[in-house]
Amino acid sequence: MRIAVAGGTGVAGRLVVDELRTRGHVPVVLSRGQGVDLLTGAGVDRALEGAEAVIDVSNVITMRKAVAVGFFDRAGRHLLDAARRAGVGHLVTLSIVGVDRVRNPYYDGKLRQEEIVRDGSVPWTILRATQFHEFAGQMLGSVAGPVAVVPTARVQPVAVREVAQALADLVVEPARAMAPEFAGPQVESLADMARRLMAAGRARRRPVLPVYLPGGMSRGGLLPTGQGPRGTQTFAEWLGQQTPATPA
Repeated sequence: MRIAVAGGTGVAGRLVVDELRTRGHVPVVLSRGQGVDLLTGAGVDRALEGAEAVIDVSNVITMRKAVAVGFFDRAGRHLLDAARRAGVGHLVTLSIVGVDRVRNPYYDGKLRQEEIVRDGSVPWTILRATQFHEFAGQMLGSVAGPVAVVPTARVQPVAVREVAQALADLVVEPARAMAPEFAGPQVESLADMARRLMAAGRARRRPVLPVYLPGGMSRGGLLPTGQGPRGTQTFAEWLGQQTPATPA
């Protein structure tokens, strides 16, 4: 199959492209480097010519609601409209477990993306996945100062590669609307993950201060609510494969 990948140069997108190619498909990367701009719509129609399906793992790094909603609204509309014109038979979109239960500016954008997909005429599947194993490190990287303030959240982290494999599985199947939530094999404390990253030399050492956050994150809002597929790689296994990035 000829399958377009929106966000195909990102953390998840690169692995999706690799997975599709390994399975004998022809991935088409939608990126600015390939002359495609989802925010303006430039180049999207040309890139989708002959595409049978689309996987959307496009992303923006922000904690501002206006930026997140603006990005996913414009990118989502341009991608959906072009997919409809191209006769794409299946649009698979990656979203986040708990996006409708946890108040978060970025999640507002993801909810807008889901809404656009649901309201469109292209057959669709949305896969909500839990946080990647990299999540704790990304959070630590965004917190400056001598103390790492970390939410008292429980998460069920999953390997990015396993999410990429799940997306590659779904895209060749009939559209199924909301797919079962995809999560990692076990529940972890976000604060404990942060401490273990530091001990392994994967983040700057400093005290971790767990803080309760309103809005659902500290009340289990990021955990899956029902049965569904589970990844196999634990956070400990993933951490053991990483090369120290910061002197301990």
